Amino acid sequence: MNHLSRIIVCDGNEAAAWGVKLSRPDVIAVYPITPQSSLVETLAKFVAEGELDAEVMPLEGEHSVLSALQGACLAGARTYTATSGPGLAFMFEPYVRTPGLRLPMVASLVNRDMLSPQCVWGGQQDVMTVRDAGWIQIFCESAQEVLDTVIMAYRIAEHPAVMLPVNVNHDGNYLSYGVSRVEIPDQAAVDAFLGEKNVNWHVALDPERPMAVDPLTGGADAEGAARFVAYRQSLCRGMQTALAVISEVHADWARVFGREHAALVEEYRLDDAEIGLVTIGSMSGAAKDAADAARAEGVRVGVIRIKTYRPFPIAAVAAAASKVGALGVVDRAVSYGWNCGPVYQDVLAALYSAGLRMPVLSFIGGLAGADLTGAHFARAIAMTRAALREADATLPAPPSPIWLNADGEATR
Repeated sequence: MNHLSRIIVCDGNEAAAWGVKLSRPDVIAVYPITPQSSLVETLAKFVAEGELDAEVMPLEGEHSVLSALQGACLAGARTYTATSGPGLAFMFEPYVRTPGLRLPMVASLVNRDMLSPQCVWGGQQDVMTVRDAGWIQIFCESAQEVLDTVIMAYRIAEHPAVMLPVNVNHDGNYLSYGVSRVEIPDQAAVDAFLGEKNVNWHVALDPERPMAVDPLTGGADAEGAARFVAYRQSLCRGMQTALAVISEVHADWARVFGREHAALVEEYRLDDAEIGLVTIGSMSGAAKDAADAARAEGVRVGVIRIKTYRPFPIAAVAAAASKVGALGVVDRAVSYGWNCGPVYQDVLAALYSAGLRMPVLSFIGGLAGADLTGAHFARAIAMTRAALREADATLPAPPSPIWLNADGEATR
């Protein structure tokens, strides 16, 4: 059944704001930053015009934003915020504290490249820098997927077996400002889909039952160390449980609203492919177009789009990769310590865990808002296909990435 309320034309930031509005948060804390600003401005407008019953806290910076939301969430409120790039860096201390407190928050990351050089444009270096901080990380390809995923994120975060914060990522510039047709679901249907808030059953700020929150734990004694380890083990279990919960919630969304989105990994034209491109975020549309164009010329290529990045869907990525003979992984960020892209690292680990050996190339492009075009993906396809023909799959991966957008060419 498709509980459609209305159809509008909007950009990804407004789509995210609609997803938040339909999820009925109690408290929104914000600090505007490019390219996120119009998202929180839209939410403030919803509240000012009486369309959303929520408390909006315009605070002095991102550190205060997330700190205030921690208190609100502990008191039982459903919360929301959004940030980008340097704002996420300023938020870092409360950001890494949130998952350890097992607070089921939802925050949009409107992905932006990081400093320096100075940059206000899109890129995924911000989220990739905090990819292992304990937040669930989900990446969207379209404005429609942004709206739907924001709603689903609340149900994922508040699941009793998960109880972890969720970042819904959408690319700055390309999705934040890119306009498209978006279907807005019916409010009553969203209310039924989310159910009652389930925010603070595990810990709550309640004067009737005082308790310590985040006390000093651990230390040199064995008992303290064991308590600290138990916290870490519990968080890891929650992350791994989230894989099944994310899949269940996406399946339920498709059943209720009639729109199906990949939960963990999307496979595009992969079943008979000889090579595959691995993508994440809004670049995936151009990659699919390039795959279509290559197939029109007789080249069998498919696309593996990663939707859920943390926890990393090892089994799903390995299963998709097993259908091809070589991979080209396209990143919109850099892993400085490994001289490659961060998604490339994870793909290699997934292949190793499954006992798969094949040529895998690391492509890095789309930094600082640069476009990743069909021509870039065509080069990636040609180079990956050449690697399949020429490389010895038993050899290590190439030692250096292939830089797209460098002098307008793919250079190594």
